[in-house]
Amino acid sequence: MRLLPRSLAGQLALLILGAFLAAQVMSVWFFADERGAAVRAAQRLETAERVAAVARALEIAPPASRPGILVAARSRAVRYELADRPLVEADQSGLEAVRSRVRTLLEGARELRAQEALAPIRRWRREDHEHRGGWLRDRLRAMGVQPTELRLSLALSDGQWLNVRARFHRPDFQLGPAVLGTSLLSLLLILVTLWLGLRRITKPLRRLAAAADGFGLDGPPPEMPRGGPREVRALSEALDRMHGRLAGMIAERTRMLAALGHDLRSPITALRLRAEMVDDEETRERMVATLDEMQEMVEATLAFARGVSTDQPMEETDLAAELAGLAAELSETGPRIALAASGPVTVPLRRMPFRRALRNILENAQRYGGGARVQLRVQAGRAEILVDDDGPGIPEADLERVFDPFTRLEPSRSRETGGVGLGLPIARAILRAHGGEVALSRRPGGGLRAAVTLPLPAARTGPAR
Repeated sequence: MRLLPRSLAGQLALLILGAFLAAQVMSVWFFADERGAAVRAAQRLETAERVAAVARALEIAPPASRPGILVAARSRAVRYELADRPLVEADQSGLEAVRSRVRTLLEGARELRAQEALAPIRRWRREDHEHRGGWLRDRLRAMGVQPTELRLSLALSDGQWLNVRARFHRPDFQLGPAVLGTSLLSLLLILVTLWLGLRRITKPLRRLAAAADGFGLDGPPPEMPRGGPREVRALSEALDRMHGRLAGMIAERTRMLAALGHDLRSPITALRLRAEMVDDEETRERMVATLDEMQEMVEATLAFARGVSTDQPMEETDLAAELAGLAAELSETGPRIALAASGPVTVPLRRMPFRRALRNILENAQRYGGGARVQLRVQAGRAEILVDDDGPGIPEADLERVFDPFTRLEPSRSRETGGVGLGLPIARAILRAHGGEVALSRRPGGGLRAAVTLPLPAARTGPAR
């Protein structure tokens, strides 16, 4: 299963979203830490105010009423005790705000000691319902999140000490509406900006890919997109220049091959005439056979060169009619070629080179497959011609090698069992010059399938037949 999108836009979007989410998590972490510190500071000041109030009440109350005052002031988080000795032996730095608050409220100089430490773990009885969570506190202490305890020792006017234990729990994590709203709004703005930016980049890239896919060496280059970012425009101009260089190189090669083939015809013809004057019949036949083979190689080379030439105009061609004519013509001189009925499919082509490509493919099926079954269909804006035969097929490793020029899988090199190895290369060159392709594959039931595909004009793309 593919977990990441393959497109550049999708990967870039995931990268930016991942970075945004990581930044938001860090922001929330810092916010929670600062909020916890603020809550802890507020809890300390609140405890200081309560201690000052309890101390005033104890000093003005009769001694007999003091235990009742301590019981009334006690809560689950704060414990008050009167003792002759202070609970806190030495002051701890960092709690100046607590000490200052108590002295301000009591309006007098009092000895006050303050200390903050981890809350002690007590072994509670399992049957005590209020403290059944003692085992959980052990876990929290092991994880470093045990509650802290603020301890205060305040000297009263009668010489006794008011000892206070205030337990502070870690505040619950709460994401404020402002923080949540800001995060969602930021995410929305990033997504919109990201979509607009990627669309501005990927739209010219898609147009550029479509234009590059339509490159053909037998016609003018397609119109390249000129909009979009500077890098896309530079790439369009580079592809345009590359197309011009390739087209010029192919044209020069074609002219060279055509001139070479033309120049070879004259000496071959002269040698044929001289061979006819040889008296020895066996020698004469061998020389003529060699010259015929040379002549065939020259003609095949010229056909290969003309396959990508632009010397013929484009014509509106009915593929169904062309296939029907070729099937009838070849069936008269060789094994039968059966064509499945189909409706007309009109494509602009250079008719004669394209007919030569189809002939080479069908003759190949006749020669090695003992005939063929042909069907024409339209799928996804492309015309597809399938040529199936029941021959021995081709090894998997040789399905592409047979398209190399002068490659023959038949080792005898006899003209009776095949040509010079240019039939399929010529067919592929012609089809690619029209923006199409031909590929071979092994059929599950045995034999070989040749699949020819051609692009259809957008206005003529119809449903699959």
